[in-house]
Amino acid sequence: MKGEIQSPHDKFFRSVMSDGKVARSFLEEYLPEEIKNIIDFNTLYIEKDSFVEKKLKDHRSDLLYSVQIKGKQAYLYLLFEHKSRPEKYIGLQLLKYMVEIWKLTIKQRKTTEGHLPVIIPIVIYHGRGRWEIDVKLKGFFEVENDILERYIPNFEYILKDLSGLRDEDIKGEVILRISLLAMKYIYKEEMRKKLPMIFGLLKELSGKQNGLEYLETLLRYIVSATDKVSIKDLEETLKDIPEGGKAMPTIAEQWLKQGIEKGKREGIQEGIREGIQEGIREGLLEGIELGLKLKLGTEGLKIYPKVARVEDIHKLRAIKSSIETASSVKDIEALL
Repeated sequence: MKGEIQSPHDKFFRSVMSDGKVARSFLEEYLPEEIKNIIDFNTLYIEKDSFVEKKLKDHRSDLLYSVQIKGKQAYLYLLFEHKSRPEKYIGLQLLKYMVEIWKLTIKQRKTTEGHLPVIIPIVIYHGRGRWEIDVKLKGFFEVENDILERYIPNFEYILKDLSGLRDEDIKGEVILRISLLAMKYIYKEEMRKKLPMIFGLLKELSGKQNGLEYLETLLRYIVSATDKVSIKDLEETLKDIPEGGKAMPTIAEQWLKQGIEKGKREGIQEGIREGIQEGIREGLLEGIELGLKLKLGTEGLKIYPKVARVEDIHKLRAIKSSIETASSVKDIEALL
């Protein structure tokens, strides 16, 4: 969608949980035993569809996985709620998304002998307040007569409230653990104090092909999603990573200094590959947003909504270039 900028929470969540190994690790660690025992995880497949409305992407993200349960097609629907407070009527939203999945199944003629697939909804929450909302849909209805219950739609969802998990209870594949810890603390004042513990886990990725790529993804998320951590905090923490981290601190430092250029390059390359001018624009906007935060902090981010309304690619390039030498937001505003 033109002018739409992906939420850092949405982007990070989808990047991490679209990895089949990480997704499987999450499901094997956090699904109830009775569900895990009947799922064939070797059939786990990540579907490309998303059912969250574009206007709600700032608050929630979703991923759909198909899987075999006792030889029959089923779905695991993972909804990441990244509001800072619990959403009271999330059950109704889940019902809506599940109906959309079933409608798509019918449209694609994927029903089995006319039967719809079972959908197991899972909600991940990482806000400031604890999740104390009933996980059963019928909990939203006040029914004094049991006879009326048959007319009420009902299901329950599996809740994983990261804010209520102890750090030592966050388990699984290392990228999953790091990601869940980062999401758990991203809104909290303790984030800065938790950096050594979170980044210390990176030594387990030393020498692995995806290690540096994931480090960039993690850094980009932290820089974009929280004001609890400064660039200096990140640099100092990365310096303290043991030798097992090898080249990670050096590459991370380069990324911190050149992140805006990387954002631009990625956007241009993607735009050229796909032949879509909008790819260039979105890449520039991503680089500008990162540059404003790195260079001018929260004051820089205040003018980003104005920048995001700029359609002209040449003007965006000029804004991008000016960030490197800007001494205040006024230098940027002069170009708008």
